[in-house]
Amino acid sequence: MHSTRFDRAIIVTRHAAQRMAERAISETDLVTVIDRGKTRYHDATHLWAYRHFPARNDNLVCAVLVLEDVVVVKTVMHHFELEG
Repeated sequence: MHSTRFDRAIIVTRHAAQRMAERAISETDLVTVIDRGKTRYHDATHLWAYRHFPARNDNLVCAVLVLEDVVVVKTVMHHFELEG
């Protein structure tokens, strides 16, 4: 997988892949979240990317990312809520 937003390969950790399977989040949906979702940065290299999918009834789908030479997907969540 490749992110056009960050122009880097996407690497999914084993943990994130397990969460994607448990939550029925496809690789296509993950790339959509990363490339077209909204973002909130924790610092220069750690961020959340999130997006609402109208066909899903579980609120926002969120990916926790680390920007290195690649985009590392640490975990994937659903029922994500923004705080303040």
